[in-house]
Amino acid sequence: MPTPPVHIIGAGPGGLATAAALADRGVKAVVLDKSDDVAASWRAHYDRLRLHTTRRWSSLPGLPIPRSAGRWVRRDDFVRYLEAYARYHRIDLAAGVEVARVDRPAPDGDWVLHANGGRRLHASAVVVATGFNHTPRLPDWPGRDTFTGELLHAHAYRSPGPWQDRDVLVVGIGNTGAEIATDLATGGAGRVRLAVRTAPHILRRATLGWPSQASAILCRRLPVRLVDRLARPLERTVPDLTPHGLPRPDTGLYSRVREGAIPVLDPGLVRAVRRGQVEPVGAVESFEGEKVLLANGETITPEVVIAATGYRRGLEPLIGHLGVLDGRGRPLVHGRDTHPAAPRLYFTGYTNPISGMLRELARDAPRIAAAITRGA
Repeated sequence: MPTPPVHIIGAGPGGLATAAALADRGVKAVVLDKSDDVAASWRAHYDRLRLHTTRRWSSLPGLPIPRSAGRWVRRDDFVRYLEAYARYHRIDLAAGVEVARVDRPAPDGDWVLHANGGRRLHASAVVVATGFNHTPRLPDWPGRDTFTGELLHAHAYRSPGPWQDRDVLVVGIGNTGAEIATDLATGGAGRVRLAVRTAPHILRRATLGWPSQASAILCRRLPVRLVDRLARPLERTVPDLTPHGLPRPDTGLYSRVREGAIPVLDPGLVRAVRRGQVEPVGAVESFEGEKVLLANGETITPEVVIAATGYRRGLEPLIGHLGVLDGRGRPLVHGRDTHPAAPRLYFTGYTNPISGMLRELARDAPRIAAAITRGA
């Protein structure tokens, strides 16, 4: 019987890069995605999104992003690039195929993917690339269901148009929350407040032409305390927002990264806060009808709450039964490594490195392809 192809679940950057790397080695791979085209999650991002990583370090192996896209690539340009990447590498895409569960009936047998329409797909190896930001996470705030205003997760936000002249509270000051708050403030919202639980480290996207990503790449393998010290002068190039209710964090930058908190690369938030267009407030504790109760005891009554509260990986239904996830639902292994309980099952895109996720996806792809080839 012929050897089944490698199946890659997810037609985002990680899945496409791995498929291209396998093709370079003469290995047949099929990319499965529940959507009808590549880059589905990227198409759904808010309109003003630009990559925080440079064009050079956001390109996938075998095809650079065109120079016409600029140094900081827009969402739509990146989607067009992924479409062109799939065509260029002649990637075999099975669109509209949603995989619900991955099994291995026999210890030395093929993997079996259970998909919609009753499909049972056999694979010699499986690469899971469904994305770091897969399932929107909305905290179970007390009284949330009683809120009489409008509550939505950031994944549903596209542009400030629907929120003209309205009182909006953005919850969460990661890169997404900071950018949405800035977008609303400069796009005509009546009032914009930003709920902050822990003050973030804020950096410029580039300083004197030197991108923050370059510093991150150089520092990522240095001792944590050393990087914390080296980062302090860089952070001080950003104005102190303490008088505006957003103090500098007490914990070092890289120490926070190791805890999972990536610095905010300023999308214009600093200027908006200094001008009073965005008002930092305390963390959300609970809801009560039209009221939102904050951790500092303050009560506010926004018309709209946009929760930029992150995502879950959403891997439990797919592979949770295999014993390869940690307590947070993240894979115990990554890249070219496989778990002893699940040989020839690979994961890409489930870390959030300071050096840039797209750069690491591009580096993982040939390593995964090499590991699959060696195990063939």
